[in-house]
Amino acid sequence: MKYVNADIIFPEELLIEIQKYIQGGMVYVPKPKGMHKKWGENSGSREILNVRNDEIRQSFFGGNTIEQLSDQFCLSIDSIKKIVYSKKIV
Repeated sequence: MKYVNADIIFPEELLIEIQKYIQGGMVYVPKPKGMHKKWGENSGSREILNVRNDEIRQSFFGGNTIEQLSDQFCLSIDSIKKIVYSKKIV
């Protein structure tokens, strides 16, 4: 998060109003509800995991066992079960 000086970005009237509530402190201004991104959307991690999970599902439904997939993808058996038994359709 980047620090921004309020007197640079806010109009003077708004700054005076804010100063009635806090002086010399730091305030976090959250993004509007529709602007939040889910985990991994900026870095691409979410897409990488989706591709991996799809590959795990396809391998499972292609005949590989959960134990084989656990070894192949270096994930716990419980993690593999969560992936293959999730409601997402291949």
